[in-house]
Amino acid sequence: MTVRCNKGGCKNTAIIHQKYAGLHLCEPHFVDAVEGKTKREMRKQSMIERGDKIAVALSGGKDSSALLYMLKKIFHNRNDLQVFALAVDEGISGFRALTLNNAKKIAKELEIELCICSFVDEFGFTLDEIASKGFEQAPCTFCGVLRRKLIDKKARELGATKVATAHNLDDEVQSIMINYVRGDISRLKRVGGRRKEFIPRIKPLRTVLEKEVALYALTAGIPLSTVYCPYAELSFRFTVKRMLNEFEMRHPGTKYALMRGNERFLRLLPTVQSDKPLLRCELCGEASASGICKACEIVERLKAT
Repeated sequence: MTVRCNKGGCKNTAIIHQKYAGLHLCEPHFVDAVEGKTKREMRKQSMIERGDKIAVALSGGKDSSALLYMLKKIFHNRNDLQVFALAVDEGISGFRALTLNNAKKIAKELEIELCICSFVDEFGFTLDEIASKGFEQAPCTFCGVLRRKLIDKKARELGATKVATAHNLDDEVQSIMINYVRGDISRLKRVGGRRKEFIPRIKPLRTVLEKEVALYALTAGIPLSTVYCPYAELSFRFTVKRMLNEFEMRHPGTKYALMRGNERFLRLLPTVQSDKPLLRCELCGEASASGICKACEIVERLKAT
């Protein structure tokens, strides 16, 4: 049975049922909806400013590829803005080489400059080598810290004023739930953005569901990768992801409700802003809350094993 779009009296064939909104949307209306959410979030958070040079963290997966495509589409007439892509090769056999090929293709098609950096060049080892050490922590724990460090460093070297990441609504509510489960209120209270010592990070897709980002990528002709990081299922985040997907399936709108509830909760908490400058890491010289930054702690730990 053909389902028709019910947006504004449209009768085109629907490609998605947004259960949380009670809408069946055809392709044009769906694309408008996703781009509308993204534009509203960018305006709400004042993400893009005149003269920005934006480094888009591009993995080659559906989310980051869709983000790069969308930014190019939305800002193609803005001569005051510069956009380039930044990819990280963590060294994951059978996975990262494939997604990096996708990254190269999408960057070439969009005529966007792509810079690729790697763990092995910057830190002297791959993520596979970290995983082989058998640490109690999941490899994702190390990967996240090192990726952030490398992206920040390269973005700054290339003159970026903002780093755009493709975190979607699913990613955001997973982080919220992880912090609730761990009782980590201090992370929930960080609502004032990043410290001035770091390049600001923006998340244009933070109000778009992961499955909708995937469908948007398909409508844009972006091929979806059929490979997944072999370490993802070892993380606590993956457990939380499965739980939230189950809630969303049974109770549509749960993820949006979690985000709205968290925003209301944050308004009840005192905002702690510190003008005290951060320290400088004794090993790499980067800004750090302690004498040695987390990334250098990991590197030193690996050197000792």
